[in-house]
Parts: sequence; structure tokens; C-alpha cells
Amino acid sequence: MGAIIQCRGVTKTYAQGSLGVPALQGVDLDIESGDFATLAGPSGSGKTTLLSLIGGLDRPTAGSITVDGESIISMEKNRLADLRLHKIGFVFQSYSLIPVLSAIENVEFILRLLNVPRGDREARAREVLREVGLEGLETRRPSRLSGGQQQRVAVARALAPKPSIVLADEPTANLDSKNAGELIALMGRLNASSGITFLIATHDARVIAHSRRQIEMTDGRISGDQRRDAPIAA
Repeated sequence: MGAIIQCRGVTKTYAQGSLGVPALQGVDLDIESGDFATLAGPSGSGKTTLLSLIGGLDRPTAGSITVDGESIISMEKNRLADLRLHKIGFVFQSYSLIPVLSAIENVEFILRLLNVPRGDREARAREVLREVGLEGLETRRPSRLSGGQQQRVAVARALAPKPSIVLADEPTANLDSKNAGELIALMGRLNASSGITFLIATHDARVIAHSRRQIEMTDGRISGDQRRDAPIAA
């Protein structure tokens, strides 16, 4: 397996008054296809910034980022949006569901953007909701779902376009221990069954323990990178 994500000398500096505040300082990182990896570290370590840059949600100050063989640094906005739609799924801490849409409509929404025909997108949405354990809850709006169920809808939405990569930012932060454990196990099963590459920014020890690769970040730099043969069961 080759690297599906490559970062070379990635630096990000944010302007603050007349000063520049460094968030990332020369990060070099390869993520292999099929990895189940965590970016671990305290708040302010740069893990969320790095995830945002890899996902093309922001641009680095310096360095290069390649996703699935394509350089995204100078990529035009339309092409970058197309890359995100087709190859990258996002799971956010805040779920980011559309409150007036049902679970199945939230999952179908991204397929609408891809111009998938109505019948096909409904079938795909039902399939991924079943995969994440929400069969029978398709017509419920987010307000009628628990936090754990809402996060599962977010995972289903990320999976709907059959992406190569899923980027997750603190996906268990708003979940209790039971729901967090179930979500970790779910993502692990999806990684094993589909080969989707998962890169998860987290400081949750449960998520870190379940990953096969733990990448430590400190003060905007990679301070450790450890692989294990098998994850610890959630």
C-alpha cells in the first residue's frame, strides 16, 4: 500500500495583530491507504489545523500536501470542492446535521450535490444508515435522535459517496462512554471491511487506544509516531 496522504514541510501561521502565531511548523507526514490513525495531542498542538489543511478547508502558509496523488496546494476552488465531494468524508465534533432534514435526507444531501439520481441516492442512504445501525430511524430529524445516533448519521453521510478517506475531528467529544465506545468500534469495523482510510484528530484516550497508528503532536510538530499490530478492543 502506498501513501494516500503526503505532507511535506507543512507550516501554518495565523496573523494576530502585527505578529504571526505558528500553528504548524514544518510537518512531514505520510498516511498509507487503509490506515486507521489518530492525530493525538492537547488543545493547541495543531492536530485540528493539520486535519483542516489535509481536507482542503484551509491553505498552508508553506509546504506541500498531496491527497490520493493530487497536489491540493494550488488547486482551484472548484476542483478542490470536487475532490472533497468524491474522495474525502468529514465527521465533525458538532455533528453538523441540517436540523430540518430527517436522517435519510441528511445523508442524501451530499448525494444530491453529486447529482446522484433520486432512487439511487435513497437506496445508498438506506444502505449506509443500516451499516451504522440506524435502520428504522431513517425518518427522524436530529432533534429526535440521541447524540450517539446523530453522530452515526454524520458517519453515514461521510460514507455515502464511498470516499477513499474519512477525516474526523474529535468525533467522540460530545458522547458518553457507551456511545463513544460504540462509535469507535463502528469506525474500526468500517475501516476493516471497506479499506477506507481514517485519520482522526482526538485527545480521547479510548480512540487513541483503538487506533492502529498513533501520531503525537506537540506545539505544531510531529513528536511521535507509533504503530501497533492490532487495536485494543473498544
